[in-house]
Amino acid sequence: MQDAPTDIGDRYSLDMIVKGIADDLVALRAGRISIKDAQARALLAKQYMNGVRLVINARKSLEADARPAAISAGGQP
Repeated sequence: MQDAPTDIGDRYSLDMIVKGIADDLVALRAGRISIKDAQARALLAKQYMNGVRLVINARKSLEADARPAAISAGGQP
């Protein structure tokens, strides 16, 4: 069964990641963090998002190749 986009967002806290990236941009523009700090945070966010993408793609691939399980009358496979 596939997750709805909101389920994926909730599962991987994507709204928090995007909010963090936006907050970092505001902090950079206000001078509260350095360019190096902003770059490091952006690289971490990028790696996190790459990980989420890999999980989603792997799941799609596994679901596409999956076959229904055979269920016998006796409860034994």
